[in-house]
Amino acid sequence: MSLTNLKKISIFCVVLMSVATVQAANVTTHHYDNMRTGWNQSETVLTPNAVRSASFGLLASVPLDEQVDAQPLLVTGQKIAGGQHDVVYVATENDTLYALDAASGAILLQTSLGTPVPISALPGQCGNNSASVGINGTPVIDSAAGILYVIAYTYTNKRPIYYLHALKIDTLTDSVPAVVISASAKLANNTTYKFNPAANRQRAGLLLANGNVYAGFASFCDINANLSRGWVLGWQAGSLTPLAANELTDKSALDQDRFYLSSVWMSGSGIAASASGDLYFVTGNSDPSGNAYSSTNNISESVVQMSSDLSSVKSIFTPVGANYGHVVLDQEDLDFASGGVLLLPPQNGAASNLAAAVGKVGIMYLLNADSLRNGSASATGSALQAQNIGGGCWCVSSYYTADDGFGRIVSSGGGQAIVWKVTGGATPPLTRVASSSAVQGGVQDPGFFTTVSSNGSKSVVIWAVGRPADSTNDLRLYAFAEHGNQLFSGVPGTWPNLGGNANVVPVVANGKVYVASYKALAIYGLGAGAAATNTSVRRDGETLSSLSPANEHEISGIVQAVDGSTLTLVNRAGDLITVDGSSAFANFQAAPPAVGHAALVRGTIDETGMVHATTLLRAKDSALTWPPDR
Repeated sequence: MSLTNLKKISIFCVVLMSVATVQAANVTTHHYDNMRTGWNQSETVLTPNAVRSASFGLLASVPLDEQVDAQPLLVTGQKIAGGQHDVVYVATENDTLYALDAASGAILLQTSLGTPVPISALPGQCGNNSASVGINGTPVIDSAAGILYVIAYTYTNKRPIYYLHALKIDTLTDSVPAVVISASAKLANNTTYKFNPAANRQRAGLLLANGNVYAGFASFCDINANLSRGWVLGWQAGSLTPLAANELTDKSALDQDRFYLSSVWMSGSGIAASASGDLYFVTGNSDPSGNAYSSTNNISESVVQMSSDLSSVKSIFTPVGANYGHVVLDQEDLDFASGGVLLLPPQNGAASNLAAAVGKVGIMYLLNADSLRNGSASATGSALQAQNIGGGCWCVSSYYTADDGFGRIVSSGGGQAIVWKVTGGATPPLTRVASSSAVQGGVQDPGFFTTVSSNGSKSVVIWAVGRPADSTNDLRLYAFAEHGNQLFSGVPGTWPNLGGNANVVPVVANGKVYVASYKALAIYGLGAGAAATNTSVRRDGETLSSLSPANEHEISGIVQAVDGSTLTLVNRAGDLITVDGSSAFANFQAAPPAVGHAALVRGTIDETGMVHATTLLRAKDSALTWPPDR
């Protein structure tokens, strides 16, 4: 055989190997894996040079029936709809699940899982949702069993009810009857507390581990804080039988202010699981008095390590100190739970497994994942290291291993992605090695979700989706080389729901990038000029709340002062507004306001111009996100 022919055969074999590698990449859970690394290390097509080229761009924009808060999932080589396809599964807030061809976006199957809950039926008409709330948390797929697990929030007989489904991924039909989600737990005084579907929001991505499905529950804008507490619930995979134990994060028998919470929300990030089966999640705020924390009965503002059967808390880490300790976090609504937990794969020379977590204050804590207390005598534990990442994080960090064999954490607080090297040793320090140019945002809360694609440790690309920056409501997809150089930027869709963060996770696999947004799924890839079949989506800032009664008004502004239940705020016109919040607080229809930050008030106005609030919600600080006063 000639050398020329041998070279041709060798090249052909390399191409076949590349194709085989590409086709093997599935994405079956939030942020790619149970450690929540956000890393696809089997991407051979979308190299930095390919992404930088003119042939990379938008291939298609697929119209959907409602806003998408859940991350898309991907299964390759699936038999469905009379053929074999790579399939993208997308769930919307209309309780609709789509199975789309991963290359063209063609709808292969779709199913409705019920009538979603309208925003008018939610506590306080919580403004950080879409027009309706249906499927909020990212589903999870058991590809070996061919089952997709999803929680649908439905409005049944004018009552909100959660259903857990186990759907066959080839037909989108139930493999077993869906179960109504219910639970109960004992409070500190041995009384029984029951799960309340009207007061608890399912937002965190689902987890499939240990032969079980797990879900975290939060609140609607901290409204009904007298009723809402954080939960982690579990069910046996396949049968959907509830686990015997569950985790109620706030077991306080009677808080003096009747303000509970300690929610598990993490901006949609999924509960993480270690190789040994332990669960990891972060909790949010409790009573703003700052006196409600308890390492046994109310684990607010904490990273939690949980046993797989949900019977015991194995360890916790809670920030302490005068500046960013749990007391201040509770008092100022600076939830630790705005971010999720990243578990790191084993590191060179590290004495233990590691975890990283960051929340609203923008401090990333590197933790001993084997024992979050890290040998500390304190019930709250001790961090290995803390790093300022440049701003708050409504997000979760990503991870990859670089060419030097050391791990890298990609933080994404504020408006910049920062790459941190995880050095080996018993107490591995984080060293900042690269950073990106600015990622757009500012209209919504800071931070953004990243993912990483690579071919092993080579051809690393860091992907990010920036939240809206102005009145266009456009999202923006970014690609960066691992040293921070921008490779690509484009608009994948819009997000007119400015009151609810676009917690959009870019999904990169098999030479394609998928970005779900408001009523659309964008597909990016390589093509002849990347000519897009771009279907337009609404940009009109659709009203997300139902109209108030004729005698009620809605006003937004920045809080200037708080005196008991009375507050003053300045509206967009510069007018000083006095608000009597006594009724809203008494009926638990108020999220405690913070001076210097925005609030939305609904209520009546008396002859003196004072607003008597029936509902008091927190709002984004940018006036661009505020609905018109009315």
